[in-house]
Amino acid sequence: MARMKVTVAYDGTEFAGYQVQPSGRTVQGTIQAVLQKMHKGEPVGIFASGRTDAGVHAIGQVFHFDTHMEIPSEAWGKALNAMLPNDILIKDVEMVSDSFHSRFSATGKEYHYKILRSKQPDVFQRNHMFHFPYSLNVEDMKQAASLFLGTHDFTSFSSAKSEVEDKIRTIFAFDVEEEGNVLTLKVRGSGFLYNMVRILVGTLLEVGQGKLKPKEISAIIKGKDRALAGKTAPANGLYLFRVDYADKTE
Repeated sequence: MARMKVTVAYDGTEFAGYQVQPSGRTVQGTIQAVLQKMHKGEPVGIFASGRTDAGVHAIGQVFHFDTHMEIPSEAWGKALNAMLPNDILIKDVEMVSDSFHSRFSATGKEYHYKILRSKQPDVFQRNHMFHFPYSLNVEDMKQAASLFLGTHDFTSFSSAKSEVEDKIRTIFAFDVEEEGNVLTLKVRGSGFLYNMVRILVGTLLEVGQGKLKPKEISAIIKGKDRALAGKTAPANGLYLFRVDYADKTE
């Protein structure tokens, strides 16, 4: 058996999320169905670095699977892309050791969140950016973002639905970048809780609107109370940009 590591991009608009569900089209289910066809009806499970919700996109999601098929790494991508729908793209495939695990071997992840600040919405970007036509103090947002750096208990920024007990995570970098009327929030960390990035974004938007002061971020973190943080930003602006591993960065 060989273990294959795959980097995949997908447009999450038409998916009910990454993970297989009893009903609804999913990224995992779609890819597994293609692999099953390639393996002549034999079920093949894929294991990802983590799941994404309905409407969330990926530029560099990573998954692995085991196979007895002897296909060169470079040929796997061509074969899969020929059978997959056009909202999923296999970007890279490589053979790895049996000790590699897409989730447990990961050392960090980077997410990007895109906000469109135009007065009118863009019908062509409605599924790929969060339209926010209100005034924002971007410098205050940058100041607030810097206060998330380091290791903290992010209970205040985790969905109440999260069943994870350990909510301590480390944020390595958190940048707020402007390009024209698009604001991109880039956050890289050791790992993220359920809805954490979208809650971080929602909180920074409240800072940008003046509803919260940058210095209040520290108190919100220490409060360990979801009610203290901002609203959960919509899914359509969120992208899993890359997953990091000890050997190299994807």
